[in-house]
Amino acid sequence: MLKRSAKTINFGDQVIGDGKPVFIIAEIGINHNGSLKQAFQLIDAVKDAGADCAKFQMRHLPSLYVNAGDPDDPSENLGSQYTLDLLSRFELSPKDIFKAFDYCKKVGIMPLCTPWDITSLKQLETYSMEGYKVSSADMTNHALLSALAKTGKPLIVSTGMSDEKEVKETVALLKQLDVQYALLHCNSTYPTPFKDVNLSYMHRLQKIGDCIVGYSGHERGLHIPIAAAALGAKIIEKHITLDKNMEGNDHKISLLPDEFKTMVEMIRQVEDALGSNTPRQITQGERMNRANLAKSLVATRDLKTGERITADMVAVKSPGRGLQPNNIDKLIGRFTKRNLKSGDFFYPADLKKKNIRSKTYRFRRPWGIPVRYYDFKQLTMHINPDFVEFHLSYKDLDQDISRFFDQKYDLGFVVHSPDLFAGDHLLNLASEDEKYRRRSIKELQRVVNTTRDLKKYFKRVDRPLVIVSLGGFSENGFCDPGEREKMYARVADSLAKIDQKGVEIVAQTLPPYPWYFGGQLYANLFVDPHDTTDFCTRFNIRLCLDTSHSKLACNNFNWSFKEFINRVGSHIAHLHIVDAKGVDQEGLQIGEGDIDFPSLSVQLDKVAPNIPFIPEIWQGHENKGEGFWIALKRLEKFFGSKRN
Repeated sequence: MLKRSAKTINFGDQVIGDGKPVFIIAEIGINHNGSLKQAFQLIDAVKDAGADCAKFQMRHLPSLYVNAGDPDDPSENLGSQYTLDLLSRFELSPKDIFKAFDYCKKVGIMPLCTPWDITSLKQLETYSMEGYKVSSADMTNHALLSALAKTGKPLIVSTGMSDEKEVKETVALLKQLDVQYALLHCNSTYPTPFKDVNLSYMHRLQKIGDCIVGYSGHERGLHIPIAAAALGAKIIEKHITLDKNMEGNDHKISLLPDEFKTMVEMIRQVEDALGSNTPRQITQGERMNRANLAKSLVATRDLKTGERITADMVAVKSPGRGLQPNNIDKLIGRFTKRNLKSGDFFYPADLKKKNIRSKTYRFRRPWGIPVRYYDFKQLTMHINPDFVEFHLSYKDLDQDISRFFDQKYDLGFVVHSPDLFAGDHLLNLASEDEKYRRRSIKELQRVVNTTRDLKKYFKRVDRPLVIVSLGGFSENGFCDPGEREKMYARVADSLAKIDQKGVEIVAQTLPPYPWYFGGQLYANLFVDPHDTTDFCTRFNIRLCLDTSHSKLACNNFNWSFKEFINRVGSHIAHLHIVDAKGVDQEGLQIGEGDIDFPSLSVQLDKVAPNIPFIPEIWQGHENKGEGFWIALKRLEKFFGSKRN
């Protein structure tokens, strides 16, 4: 990994350097083959690929070549004659290049250009460029470098075709000229043999240049620039073409638009994976898997409150829902603060002086807690909820529910559908696979039927809600936004096939990166507030607003959370109130993430008054609901007060 540098350079509003995303240059060069129309097509491809800028080249052949750029000069050597022939036919006029620059700005990417001579530089200065790219061919052209420095614009300088002594001379000149600059490691052969790429030289180049370094690639394929980004390159330059078989050397070492887009996506993934050199922390996905796969300290026999814990009373067992095994020495010698049965988990609270206990809570809107069949009675024993929300597993659908309920309870209830069903079937009413979608419809119908069966045990419910993540997931990235309408249509068609008599299916708002199967997927539906509310309006569907999920979406896409709430407010039927952090840390305890709960409570009172809520704290039910009691106590500060 390259040594981190505090230096940055500024190309207009674009900051390049340490702590910033890799600056990706799509080199169009003369791959437009003299056609402005093709130049526009390439610019569109650059934009679609996600590159930061499109780069062109400008030459004034009469002043650049000793033979005034005559392509028919019989005395010119073969290589130069071939190059001159291409340039004479494929160069765009300055007027057309400026039109290409204008088009770059229109579509929202930066235009960049390499001037090959002083005359071209003067032409480009009339356009007010943000900076300049210097070709490897001009690495030793101190006169042109000096003229470029006088513009006061930052320079990105390729180092191909130069030895280290020449690189050092140019660095000394650039420092003397007091110009912002970055150096690109480059091998100027077309294509470059992999054995000659020598990416490791970027480490040495950074020390020599005392600057930002990057990589300009002429090899085949897209994997070498990705490797350069992994090594710490802050600028990547790669050629792009519409057809590798077109006339001209550059086409053969260029990437097609889809290949360039893949390269950009992979560079961004590498950037995410590089992270930062900070103390290691458990990620949200690891935390979830730790609960399933790790080990815990458990009681080996029944224990009463006040017993002194000895080594023979504690064993290490799976899963990892309780106190981690490395805490065993802290646990032994303490006195139990609660009764435990053999096999019960010890929790972090067992190392504290006091246990968190439930109490009577007062809120100005109906409230409840998440429960399972097996802990419903225990969790509701000492509190006063208006309802409970059953979080079902697919195995719960096969249970005889009369085993768990022995009376009609003075409560309402809500059902949260499983996301996952037997055989790794993730519920997806938007699936293109008709067989898969029919299976999802069938499974959701079973959830609806179970909800109807539960009604006889609860007094305060007429038409119970069924909270569902309706689908629209993808594995390798977000779908094209244009595909969402078709996906929503399949969801609506699927819902129309379900007998919803006596219940109401409610769509849950989703995070951009939901956690399933111990890893992440990409959510495409019920993430964006605009298409979500359009769907709700068209098909008369209401929402369960999960504040954690939607805050993560806002963080990821730089949306206003306040505007998100205002947009969906009139469609909200139910609330999951919980904190969130970053782009994928969901289910956090209240006050431990990014959500401003004082502001949220005021806003929800306006746009969604009297809408019921639960604290959707991940693993909140552990240790007899400890996470829920903490959340409810904290939420009383914002949503509290007795209802009349």
